[in-house]
Amino acid sequence: MPLRVRQRSRAVLAVLATLTATVLLAAAPPASAADTWTEVGSDRADPLTESQGLTSVEVPANSPNRYTGIGTIPFGVATRGWNHVGDPDASYDGHYVEPYQADSGTAKMYRVQAPDGTWSEYVHTLSPGEALNNSWVAISPDGQWMLSGEWGTMTRFLVLPTPGVNASTSPSANLPQAATVTLDHAVRDVQGCDFVTATRLLCSSDDPAGTLFGYTKPLLQVDLSAAPTGSANVTGHVTALRQLPLRSSCSGSFEAEGVDYDRRTATLRVIVVSPGFCVLTDSKTYRFTRS
Repeated sequence: MPLRVRQRSRAVLAVLATLTATVLLAAAPPASAADTWTEVGSDRADPLTESQGLTSVEVPANSPNRYTGIGTIPFGVATRGWNHVGDPDASYDGHYVEPYQADSGTAKMYRVQAPDGTWSEYVHTLSPGEALNNSWVAISPDGQWMLSGEWGTMTRFLVLPTPGVNASTSPSANLPQAATVTLDHAVRDVQGCDFVTATRLLCSSDDPAGTLFGYTKPLLQVDLSAAPTGSANVTGHVTALRQLPLRSSCSGSFEAEGVDYDRRTATLRVIVVSPGFCVLTDSKTYRFTRS
């Protein structure tokens, strides 16, 4: 083949390759984009009643935000050994769920308040290899499934039926693990998660080392491969979005706590407890909006 013909053929092939790549890129589904959350304000967090978690409640209408802390644990619950409460959540139909743990044992407890105000308790017997701690719950938008995490460095979240909402649950029966969310990147000391959409969560990590994402106390985004159903495992893609605010009059170790996303105002709130004596004076619930 003459040189000029070969050059022309290569040029045509290059154009065809470019056009083909363009078509394929246009047809491919877009990758999950990381949101940007900008701090817009803060409120003081009471160390006794607002230092563990928080959630917004949509039903009944005009319900106040709910918080948890050592001061919110009922005396009768604490005397039975459930002496730590984590980050709660509420289903869109108004079922409010608090996660509890004890210092020892083989179970966790979820305390549920129905929209009519009545309380009930659901006990989950630990699955093989499951950690005892019970730091948080996140209820799926359809209300049927509840995610829970474990302390330490983990590559999974647990999926359970939502107590009091899912028809398969009963206070008189064990609340079983139904499935697992397998994470593509390890996370450490997650203190709270909340659903933003059916397949996206925002999570607060109390990671003190900063070796997983390059900085301590990250706000994480977790994109699920599918909405949890309890009948099959799903995967989760983890992205670190930013470091949570670490501001105080005292120096020392901060503690990132619970997280809440209020879909009505598109507002994200995260509790950060101040170090030392300042836990009493300038611990904050920070507010963020997407930008």
